[in-house]
Amino acid sequence: MSDYLFYQSAARLPTIDHAKGIYAWDEHGKRYLDACSGAIVAQLGHGHPAVREAMLKQMDKVAFAYRTQFENQPSLDLAERLVNLTGQRLDRVFFSSGGSESVESALKIARQYWFCNGEPQRRVFISRKPSYHGSTMGALAMTSYTPLTSPFTPMFQQYPKIASPTQYRVPEGLTTEAYALACGDELEAAILEVGAQNVAAFIAEPIGGASTGAQVPHDAYFARIQAICQRHGILLILDEVMTGIGRTGRWFGYEHWDVQADILCLAKGLGAGYYPVSAVMTRAEITDPILSSGGFQHGYTYAGNPLASATALAVIQAIEDEGLVEQVANNGAYLLGRLKALGERYEFVGDVRGRGYLQAIEYVSDRDSKEPFPLSQNVSDTITRLAQERGLIIYPRRSLMGEKGDHTLISPPLITTRAQCDEIVELMTLTFDAFQAQQARP
Repeated sequence: MSDYLFYQSAARLPTIDHAKGIYAWDEHGKRYLDACSGAIVAQLGHGHPAVREAMLKQMDKVAFAYRTQFENQPSLDLAERLVNLTGQRLDRVFFSSGGSESVESALKIARQYWFCNGEPQRRVFISRKPSYHGSTMGALAMTSYTPLTSPFTPMFQQYPKIASPTQYRVPEGLTTEAYALACGDELEAAILEVGAQNVAAFIAEPIGGASTGAQVPHDAYFARIQAICQRHGILLILDEVMTGIGRTGRWFGYEHWDVQADILCLAKGLGAGYYPVSAVMTRAEITDPILSSGGFQHGYTYAGNPLASATALAVIQAIEDEGLVEQVANNGAYLLGRLKALGERYEFVGDVRGRGYLQAIEYVSDRDSKEPFPLSQNVSDTITRLAQERGLIIYPRRSLMGEKGDHTLISPPLITTRAQCDEIVELMTLTFDAFQAQQARP
């Protein structure tokens, strides 16, 4: 076993050998159910034949072409397909390779739009806390998750942050609707504090991802956000890196509220883990001033890569052919109901929430007060480890700025059947039983 490779920690993990559908096997033959799609990426699970065929077909033609030398048909077709999925509300597409790159590109589009439009003072971006928008420097400046940001804070611009809406930890005396509106009003207060003439954009995930654990805002929230952005002429960037491409039971998470983004970020499920690909979508009225002023001063080596684009086209086609968006809406509601019922049996489960196949369980030391476990107990990591020992892969994070609180994401591939949802619940039951027994030991 080599010690040369490193990522985020020194912990050693099983070595994956092969995978099929929603299951993976390690080198010793142990089977795991992938209940979080890797990092909420593998929309079609592993080894999908239509995606494999499309990739091989494209590789036999051309795998790489550089955007300043050639256009390629797969990227042209993918751009058109994405535009049509938005109902042509967004009609310009820029490709990159991952979620951080997508967000970074969106920020640069917003900034260069104002720069080229005669308002170069618009350089302030507002985001939420907690949040996660990526790990490159621009995207990290939008992120509020202390363990990830604190080492690098001196290296990037500090921007205003407003509260993320929650329907679980609502301040005393407020209804969930009142709190959602109050969170929206925080945006207006932040805009007025720095001056609307200085603000480029507000960025948010339609449904919270890893940093908040599938927090679904009250229906009143995005209507308020949209109105505020429009009133002050602020661009709205929706980060759908995690929520896009069918994950929440709609093609895009914003469709649950019909909010209209000025710029939309996509990644993860777009390539479904088969090839790195991401996209930024916007409107011609935003790109026209940029292109007429010398062009977009930004780019990546793999932007519009033909193999990546052919892969994404195959992913979208498979999701459509198999009716997976509708299946996720239906089976997601079923899974959420089963997990909520399971959670009622364990006092350490504070909340079960989500939409479609983007769901999370938040853990507390006291259900009534919603008091989180002490940081030293590492509850989300412990539960994740116990699940993995039982052949279930889930995704751990800390709920409160990454400083405390615990949740795990349960976000299986879109192909997951109802019977497999039952299997997830059975394995979570074994995991919770093991955690409960561990907690009971002196």
